[in-house]
Amino acid sequence: MATAIRFDSLSLEALPRRQSAVVADIDWARLAVPEARRLRELGFDEGVAVEVLHRATLGRGPIACRIGRMTVALRRAVAAAIHVRPA
Repeated sequence: MATAIRFDSLSLEALPRRQSAVVADIDWARLAVPEARRLRELGFDEGVAVEVLHRATLGRGPIACRIGRMTVALRRAVAAAIHVRPA
């Protein structure tokens, strides 16, 4: 099932560091089943507050983000499937 992406949203991968945002949509179809399961277990869902804390150097590697009081590392491909609205 295709998901409609809102025009005022951007991917978590593109969110500037230290900018608070809210998860607008997650493109579950772009994720492998284990990746989607992990995101759900970590609490990623629409309406959840998120913030990018750190990116690996040279534009490669994982992105560290805060969701609630947790800090999690996400692969860039996973972060690209998460669409957020700046808060």
